[in-house]
Amino acid sequence: MKIAAASVVTLDYVLKDEKGVTIDESAGHPLVYLHGHDMIVPGLENALAGHAVGDNVKVAVPPGEGYGERGEEQPMSVPLDRLPKDIKPEAGMMLDAVGPDGNSVTLWIMDVKPDAVLVTAEHPLAGVTLHFDVTVKEVRAATKEELEHGHAHGEGGHHH
Repeated sequence: MKIAAASVVTLDYVLKDEKGVTIDESAGHPLVYLHGHDMIVPGLENALAGHAVGDNVKVAVPPGEGYGERGEEQPMSVPLDRLPKDIKPEAGMMLDAVGPDGNSVTLWIMDVKPDAVLVTAEHPLAGVTLHFDVTVKEVRAATKEELEHGHAHGEGGHHH
């Protein structure tokens, strides 16, 4: 079976930046996703379409097909007492917040100061060309339940 919309794909991957530095890798924990449901960056998803089990795909994903271009957004300072009490803020950490319009927004901690954190809405990999080395381990048709939920389920049923 070839990778197409409504396939559940299992893959091993290594992700590197422009300098060849490893950013992330599956390291024995394959990534499982529902193809065609915006679960991975568009450039990688497009490159995987039509491939089958055993294929090795190496692709450079430009920022516009990855996490976007680096904008000119200025970081915001958020006092530490405005953060949830149960977290220890670290640079690179993701925070879920509510914007002024009441909608949910994801923020990324850029820096931790003694009394505040600097946050931005830009993903830390915005502006970075992503270099993927992917091996397709499994491809199967999604179940009706997976299609209804919009994501792949783990072995034996529904796992979140």
